[in-house]
Amino acid sequence: MDAVTPPQAPRPAEAPGRTQRLLTVLWPAFLMAGVLETLVFAVVDPLTLHWFGGAPIEWPALAVYTVTFFIFWAVIAAAGFISQMLTCSAQEINARGLS
Repeated sequence: MDAVTPPQAPRPAEAPGRTQRLLTVLWPAFLMAGVLETLVFAVVDPLTLHWFGGAPIEWPALAVYTVTFFIFWAVIAAAGFISQMLTCSAQEINARGLS
């Protein structure tokens, strides 16, 4: 007869690595940038946009869609990275440098 092995205690969770932190922020930000772009351009015509000084933006619609998508993605990702920073303790930030 084989001896029954006792159940092992769960190992403590390891702190997420830099890649996991990066993907945890960038992937949802990517998805939400797509949603936000869809909502914005459902009501805004990209060919009627103007610069802050009043001059019309003379870009093709695809260029406007692309640039605004990356702007939305960067802003949402920045908010996610700030949230990630706020979840770290001071000791974790000082000891590992957010690795």
